[in-house]
Amino acid sequence: MNENFLLITVSGVLVGIGASFTGLGGGFLMVPFLLAMGYTAQKAVGTSFLGILIISVSALFAHNKLANIDYRVGAMLGVGGVVGAQIGARLVEHISAANFKKIFALILVGLAAYLFFQKN
Repeated sequence: MNENFLLITVSGVLVGIGASFTGLGGGFLMVPFLLAMGYTAQKAVGTSFLGILIISVSALFAHNKLANIDYRVGAMLGVGGVVGAQIGARLVEHISAANFKKIFALILVGLAAYLFFQKN
């Protein structure tokens, strides 16, 4: 238990840094970590959202102090995200762990390629 506690806590610190720095929420780091720990895809995604919620609130306070927030756009994204989150949570229930990993990897590779080859 102590080994997992330390591993999970240190991983949380690293995910918090990555999420606050990149704005990607941390799930791109947290979900693969939880899958490697043996969680099902569904449990990894759900557990990651609790972690992301806590990390996001903390990052929101930090970025607010730096005046790095457009509240109107953030609220509009959030409202749309509430709808999308309900749909996504139901979709992941119907996908096998193997297919989930492939889809997740494709999304990450696609995002990485987009950012890498972006002109500006």
